[in-house]
Amino acid sequence: MTVVELSDADLVRRIESGSDAAAESELFRRMAPRVRLYGLRHLRDGYAADDLTQQVLMTTLEALRAGRLREPEKLASFVLGTCRMAVLDLRRGAARRARLMEEFGADTPLSIEPSVPHLDGERLTRCLEALKERERTVVVMTFYDERTGSDVASFLGISAAHVRVVRHRAIHQLRDCMEAGA
Repeated sequence: MTVVELSDADLVRRIESGSDAAAESELFRRMAPRVRLYGLRHLRDGYAADDLTQQVLMTTLEALRAGRLREPEKLASFVLGTCRMAVLDLRRGAARRARLMEEFGADTPLSIEPSVPHLDGERLTRCLEALKERERTVVVMTFYDERTGSDVASFLGISAAHVRVVRHRAIHQLRDCMEAGA
């Protein structure tokens, strides 16, 4: 019997019995989409839903490893309850911060404005255009599209290590170009 064919209760028992990486992976595979969907519905933010997913699954895994789930057949209910409590904690924290800001925020300076150097957008555009196409693609996908190195590598058909080298060289060229015009 493979891990995928196990019932939730059997999966819980395998995780409780020791470090069964396959069972733990299966737990994440089964529960992560449910937890993320719960997070999207209640938090209405993809990043917050991802954070919730990680928090809930780690909490669940710790509880299962410690044998704290009394009724293994109710794994889904346990995960849902953990989601509910985590969202309530997030909301209480946000409400607490809002109350504190209302009460003390007017008298407290939020921060001293940091001195941000002026960015010459036209010079940056010229410097980006001066890069070779592959270098420009790596920089744009990394910093504008916020893609991972492996995403960029698969898009360009090169290795992730090569993406890091290209990105490093491109940033060095951009820095030199920007400083030359300063």
